[in-house]
Amino acid sequence: MKFTVSGKAGSPRYALLSGVAALGLALPGAAFAQDEGAAEEPAFDDDIIIVTATKREQTLQETPISVAVTSAETLENAQIRDILDLQTVTPSLRVSQLQNSSSTTFIIRGFGNGDNNFGIEPSVGVFIDGVFRSRSASSLNDLANVQRIEVLNGPQSTLFGKNASAGVISVITRAPQFDFGGSVEAGYGNFNDIRFKGDVTGPITDTIAFAIDGSYNKRDGYGTIVNLNRDINDRNRWTARGQLLFEPTDTLRIRAIADYSDIDEACCVVSTQVAGPTAPAVFGVGGALSTDFFSYDIFLNKVPVNEVQNYGGSIQADLELGAISLTSITSYRELKNFVDQDVDFTSADIVSEVRDQQVETFTQEVRIASDFDGPINFLLGGFYFDERVTQESALTTGPAARPFFSLLAGNPLVFNGVEQALGLPQNSIFSTGALTAESYSLDNQSYSIFGTVDFEPVDGLVFTAGFNYTDDKKDFALSGQAFDELANINLVDAFIVGGIAQALQIPASQVTPTVINSFATGAQTAPIFAQIAAGAQNPAVNQLLGLRPFQFQPPFLNTPNAVENGKTNDNDFSYTLRVAYQFNDNLNGYFSYATGFKASSINLSRDSRPAFGDYIPGPLNSSILAPSSPIRDAGLGVANLTTGSRFAGPEDAEVWELGLKGQWDGLSVNLALFDQTIKGFQSFLFTGTGFQLNNAGQQSVKGFELSSTISPTDGLDFTFAATYLDPVFDSFVSSPVGDLTGQRPGGIPEWNLATSATYTHDFGSSGNSLVTRLDYSHESNTDINNGLPTFGSNPIFTREVNLVNASMTFKMENGLEVGAYARNLLDDQYIITVFDGVAQAGTVSGYPSQPRTYGGIVRFKF
Repeated sequence: MKFTVSGKAGSPRYALLSGVAALGLALPGAAFAQDEGAAEEPAFDDDIIIVTATKREQTLQETPISVAVTSAETLENAQIRDILDLQTVTPSLRVSQLQNSSSTTFIIRGFGNGDNNFGIEPSVGVFIDGVFRSRSASSLNDLANVQRIEVLNGPQSTLFGKNASAGVISVITRAPQFDFGGSVEAGYGNFNDIRFKGDVTGPITDTIAFAIDGSYNKRDGYGTIVNLNRDINDRNRWTARGQLLFEPTDTLRIRAIADYSDIDEACCVVSTQVAGPTAPAVFGVGGALSTDFFSYDIFLNKVPVNEVQNYGGSIQADLELGAISLTSITSYRELKNFVDQDVDFTSADIVSEVRDQQVETFTQEVRIASDFDGPINFLLGGFYFDERVTQESALTTGPAARPFFSLLAGNPLVFNGVEQALGLPQNSIFSTGALTAESYSLDNQSYSIFGTVDFEPVDGLVFTAGFNYTDDKKDFALSGQAFDELANINLVDAFIVGGIAQALQIPASQVTPTVINSFATGAQTAPIFAQIAAGAQNPAVNQLLGLRPFQFQPPFLNTPNAVENGKTNDNDFSYTLRVAYQFNDNLNGYFSYATGFKASSINLSRDSRPAFGDYIPGPLNSSILAPSSPIRDAGLGVANLTTGSRFAGPEDAEVWELGLKGQWDGLSVNLALFDQTIKGFQSFLFTGTGFQLNNAGQQSVKGFELSSTISPTDGLDFTFAATYLDPVFDSFVSSPVGDLTGQRPGGIPEWNLATSATYTHDFGSSGNSLVTRLDYSHESNTDINNGLPTFGSNPIFTREVNLVNASMTFKMENGLEVGAYARNLLDDQYIITVFDGVAQAGTVSGYPSQPRTYGGIVRFKF
């Protein structure tokens, strides 16, 4: 049994699809998804498209979910090589690659997070062949042998065991076939872009089939590190995968997959938007920084390194027992990510960072589903997730650090004087060498039980109820050392200690906590202490306070400790209610209400700080003047300790959705209107020297998604898709840039458009054809940011995107294909995002968009 699906082409239920079969699945939203883990392969003939977005066989029009699908044919014609490129044909999806090759954020309907911190699971879940990829770095390599990619909008808690509060990206690859075949492809493009891709499949025995596929891509960088004469934003990656398919009986099917991928690249181009008041100091120490944002010419003191190894395997077993089917998916994966880069983004050797991360993940999913002829059908599943994350990271100060900060202070010898005054070794502040050393670990175990029930009391009317119960536990341990001598001293406390020592005529080393307490509470000395404390907080009296901006890497309070147990434990019951109705052979509609959930995320960074209440800082972070709190009273406090968050609490999502799906001869139209809210959205924002993780009170978005196909004549297909978003921070009081309540979140455009025209010219009866495709994607002008931490609410930067892509492929009957392509044909330039210059208050850095790329391919299918 080969698990194909068929139907009666003459029935009204299937005949209405005849106009879109020739399109395949080219338009986002024009076709809907088969379950990425289902045993069935979709069956396509001239009249039928069967899909299982609800993990049950349904026709395209019957599927009551907002989901966009991109077919293998579209991936080939549009030269979409990875998920980064997918957004050009999927308006509801935005993908942004930032600091390095492995720091990528997926955003659906304006919701998304998780980049640059392995303690944060993304709000948009990525599944490849039914296996959850918990970090974006594990899903970024080139797409080899892909059958289609599905983007499911909104929470999908009742269909996927691992909850994703914003949506799901599901990549489905081709299973092994019992007919021998395959393909090879070679391409060459500008920037010396070389690529190879190939796959082969066929039978081993009558019941066992195999498939092997792989890809290799190497390209010069489109940016230049001017002072080092080296490329940046290059491409150097490869993948390999093997599969076995066992069908020992007509009712049992087992698919085993093993894969390995490797990335070794220098990324990414960071240019300067605003050269702030610190820029002269950069030049003063012999450094330089980029000033022409879209020149792709930058300055660094070292070539960045980003190495990613991602590998693992899965086994999926499907058993049919009459009207009942059982599915089991077991997987184990490992991800290794190494980053070494200059993080001040200048040619001056000021500070660099090394990050060595590893993720080990085991998942087990079991499902049982029915296919009864009666009015009731069900799906019931269980999902287990076990993951361990480890990270070793460090900051290192270079030889330019001390001169740079001395110039900022206005005196080349300022730190020598400070060292003398505070009794520190000469030349110890910002000395060359280790600035921080950090070690983080996170263990996460969760399980969920999920399912749906469909009730069809009369033909065409279906009521659906679904649920998901999730229990999630995390144990984390965070430790760090800060080596800079200045950052280890609180300047208020130093002044107080010196004042008490002077008043008592004793050495400062003898001013112990007991002495301080006695002096502060003594009848005769208390007034003197009050005067000393007041002077310590007055910059006119305590001139050391001018050095506070240089204390940006203070000591770290390790956790777990006597106050903080380093644990989170979340559980949630989410559900879906939906009614779907088939009005006639051409029009279906649905109305649904769904909730979703994502568990707490952990801030695995040096900016993890205790919550306010566990610790209450004194004025200017003084420990001596700090009021009573559990951490202070337990004697755990460290110098310059501030508050923030160790973790962000869960996200709770809800969405109301109304959808209509129409299909007529040569025309399809799909429309979804939605009102989606996430309470406690996990905001993660760079603050200039680190990352702040906390919960926004509530973020919501109203909008609609429209997609359509028009096939006016044989061989000519037009597609149009649009997403309109009206988002708002309903409540976000404690953001890094102040109270954002009532404001529109930055970076979410009002309009996203994707349209294409594809013309296939057949050369008579020769079997040869010429396929020409032109597509256009647009993001309306929008504010990129809501302000920046070192600037406040200004400046605000904007972005507008207008991308044109084109391809032409000559396909011969013998399987040979020759083509040419261009992405970003008109060389559109825009800012991806901006951030505060690292340790450079007043400077704004950002990421420019990728320039035009083009090339040619030769492909042979057999």
